[in-house]
Amino acid sequence: MYSSLSVSKRLLLIHVLAIRLLFIRSELSLNTTNEYLNHKCLDSQGKYKPGSKYEELLISNTKRFYVDSSLRQGYTLFGSNTLSAVLQCRGDSYGPKCRDCFVTALAALLRKCPWYKGRIIWYDQCLLTFAGKETTGMIDYDNIFCMSNAKKLGDKLGFASVWNTLLDNLTTLAISRVNYTEPDTFYSVGETQFKGDTVYGMVQCTKDLSEYACEECLGFSRLRFQDCLNNKRGARFVGGSCTFRFEFYPFIAEQVQNTYS
Repeated sequence: MYSSLSVSKRLLLIHVLAIRLLFIRSELSLNTTNEYLNHKCLDSQGKYKPGSKYEELLISNTKRFYVDSSLRQGYTLFGSNTLSAVLQCRGDSYGPKCRDCFVTALAALLRKCPWYKGRIIWYDQCLLTFAGKETTGMIDYDNIFCMSNAKKLGDKLGFASVWNTLLDNLTTLAISRVNYTEPDTFYSVGETQFKGDTVYGMVQCTKDLSEYACEECLGFSRLRFQDCLNNKRGARFVGGSCTFRFEFYPFIAEQVQNTYS
């Protein structure tokens, strides 16, 4: 015979499986332009057991994230000493687009990092991260990477000045938080010129950071990834706290561009 505890655990696992299938079905119907970028399973934070208090907290908060009214502005979080969770959508991906990206990211994390307390995934339109400790409001210096176009510009010194100036200007605009209807959005876009071509750029920090932390995160990543960013026809660094991207084509939909000369 099964004990009541065993039955309870079996029912909980069935409930978790049902949630997974719901998210996976939803994922299949999404816009395929939301490109998967990367993910990390954080071994150092260990794993949780099925039916544990951690899993109960995780399930309740992922369900809350899906219906959270904050997704109208493209952001939601939960922070405690046992679980932190952050969903940050790209500045132009809010409302239903943000919710869809969350569904996609969560389904992928359940497959790629099962039972991990710490896990993080990046898509073109959103970041989703979980941790088995309090991390909100802190700069993530560890979970960061850079991607760049294989094509080079052939003017390393000249372009270094261009992208550095673009990053400086976009950082200043993002932390000033004056150009957008949502006052706590660390997000800005703009464009500049390089030898007759238009360079489009974007910066964003997660909303749990302070202005100083946002600027510090972008500055740290700039130094770390100079070689990845410089002399390339498009590149980005992406982290758990901040991101910067530039391309030689417009990649932000329906967004007024700030022009820098």
